[in-house]
Amino acid sequence: MPKVLAGQGKWLEIAVEALHRGGCDDVVVVLGAAVVEVPAPARAVIAADWSRGLSASVRTGLAAVNADYVVLHTVDTPDVGAEVVARVLRAAQSSPSGLARARFAGRPGHPVVIQRRHWPQLLASLHGDEGARPFLRARDDVVPVECADLATGRDIDSREPS
Repeated sequence: MPKVLAGQGKWLEIAVEALHRGGCDDVVVVLGAAVVEVPAPARAVIAADWSRGLSASVRTGLAAVNADYVVLHTVDTPDVGAEVVARVLRAAQSSPSGLARARFAGRPGHPVVIQRRHWPQLLASLHGDEGARPFLRARDDVVPVECADLATGRDIDSREPS
């Protein structure tokens, strides 16, 4: 099932609200397998090549954004709220690297914040059904931001034990 349909669209609403209230002026929702109306204040863009995997969504989203930082987030982490987004965004903005990633009890998760100067490297690393993970793993300057006090960050479609 396309993730934007999860929870009858409630998870999409939660993600948009978290991004907007967490400090994102422009919230872009990348759609592909399902095209739905997105909640305000978000705007939708369509990844025409969505069947190529997650990398197509990240490429489409980056192309649609005109900002110094991008916050990559997923709809299948519905307990991640605005406080988590704000904390990770602040960490990236105050770091020399301009890179930050949420962690939950030491486990990496979403959101991820990437400063614009890194986008060419990120784009070059995108392939198939992987997003920013290879880019992030290849770097030692990504600020880990512990957020377990705010959320579990649990990816609902994950096969990991709870």
